[in-house]
Amino acid sequence: MNTRRGLTAALAILVALTLAAAVSWPLVQALRAPATPTKDVSYSELRRRIDQGSVRRLTIYGDHDGAALGGDGVLRRTRLPDAVAADLAREASARGVEVAFADDEILPPGRSLPFAIALAAVGNIVIFSGLAFLLYRLGGLGMGGLRQAGRAAVGHSARFADVAGCEAEKAELREIVDFLKDPGQYARLGGRVPTGVLLSGPPGTGKTLLARAVAGEAGVPFFHMAGSDFVEMFVGVGAARVRSAFAKARKKAPSILFIDEIDALGRARSGGGPGGHEERDQTLNQLLVEMDGFKPNSGVIVIAATNRPDILDKALTRPGRFSRHVVLPPPDLAGRRRILEVHGDRLRLAPDVDLAVLARGTPGFTGAELANLANEAAIVAARHRRPAVTMADFDAARDRLLLGNERPALAMTEEDRRHTAVHEAGHAVVALHCPASDPIHKATILPRGGALGMVVRLPERDRPSLRRSRLEADLAVAMGGRAAELLVYGPAEVSTGASGDLRMANDLARRMVTEWGMGADRGLLWHGAPEQGVSWSEATSHILDREIQALLDAAMGRAGAILAEHRQQLDAVAEGLLKWEVLSGEEIARLAERAI
Repeated sequence: MNTRRGLTAALAILVALTLAAAVSWPLVQALRAPATPTKDVSYSELRRRIDQGSVRRLTIYGDHDGAALGGDGVLRRTRLPDAVAADLAREASARGVEVAFADDEILPPGRSLPFAIALAAVGNIVIFSGLAFLLYRLGGLGMGGLRQAGRAAVGHSARFADVAGCEAEKAELREIVDFLKDPGQYARLGGRVPTGVLLSGPPGTGKTLLARAVAGEAGVPFFHMAGSDFVEMFVGVGAARVRSAFAKARKKAPSILFIDEIDALGRARSGGGPGGHEERDQTLNQLLVEMDGFKPNSGVIVIAATNRPDILDKALTRPGRFSRHVVLPPPDLAGRRRILEVHGDRLRLAPDVDLAVLARGTPGFTGAELANLANEAAIVAARHRRPAVTMADFDAARDRLLLGNERPALAMTEEDRRHTAVHEAGHAVVALHCPASDPIHKATILPRGGALGMVVRLPERDRPSLRRSRLEADLAVAMGGRAAELLVYGPAEVSTGASGDLRMANDLARRMVTEWGMGADRGLLWHGAPEQGVSWSEATSHILDREIQALLDAAMGRAGAILAEHRQQLDAVAEGLLKWEVLSGEEIARLAERAI
């Protein structure tokens, strides 16, 4: 490794010398140029200027070259014919011009060679200094680039109480806290605490906050780096940064070294084949040695976070390095409520705010998204100059995050509004008559985001798995909009409003056939997906397309049958949307019940 760094430094010096030479030679030539400007002229032009009296001095050289210095300070040079040199000298002398003879041509006074070399040396110093500074910033020479390795966090005041919605994950990490507080308790029993903890999960689930909370609970130094901080284009720099980071953490042991987005560093090694990245591989090798090599890594707990644990190198995730893997999924209903309580404590909430209802209405939200929801609700309340954040503000913030911004300026004709109302009423009525469907939260024909209208359904509880009845209900509800347009307007007047519905339905049907074994012909065969690297034969593709089409046709038939049977409900809900533009789930149910 030292040899490689030496070669890198030698290459950098060679580049600097080449740049210096390329700049120095033109610079010396330019600095030694005559101080007096010169100009080549014809013999007739020189005679004319002598006759006009604009020449002060005439010098005639042995090879019959002539140089005349005029009053304007310009030295004019010409080639004199052999027969006229003596006559020209006499005529010029008669007109008061100072005439001189010389054996060889002498350049006019210019800057001296030492002076030119001195200025060129100054230029070289500037070049070398600039290149050294650049290499210093990039971390290519010396240890300057390693000064940022392992930055210590200032004021890591987070505690486990600040991290809500992941109680099981916090329980797994309490052992790390106990070890950092009293390392000897495990040694007395002959046990070893894990030296590495890998936190994985979707973005926003609180991995970084949880790592800071471990340090805060244990009261130990917390060093943090990003995986990309170790990846450099210069040979050996990444490995040197790894050594520097661990050295700093060991000096403050017991301590925590946190590596965020470790997949930028710990991606599976290329093996030196085509497309490989040798420098990244060497950096990863150094990390493997530091975590579990010949030298014991006592007192330093490495906590890493990633969204892609599947692409990490197997040698990195083996026991002895990252011995403990903690997965942080999106919080469940109880976890979302606790997270909302944490963020709600920072807000001035109105009495009508029900955090339990908010938690039920935010399935799949991560901790970061819930924090954003609370912040958006506060912004909405401030925009309307309310003294406290109300439930309506939370609803508006959730709609904005889920559905997009309102577009009140979008011009819609009455015909477009009616077409949209029929489409959304179709979704709503089909959802009412599918028992496995989630309850309707609201329906609207106000344009939001890229949609002209929408029906929002919210689950009553979290579902860790989905049943076929629920999936088929979702397919039927998705087809409800197009089925309503066909029923009311006929095939010639269907609109493009079903684009998003068809995309969602096709994706759901494809997964039912290829991933969940719910196809009629292919049975329990798992086909995966093309993005997972699974390739299908042409014959298999035809079979899969046929099964997906069958599911979509069945959903379309079910939606059409429901709407044909309950046409009065479809018309009533559509008229309600035209009148009020936004209907809650309860209002839709009342309108449908009255239309029976």
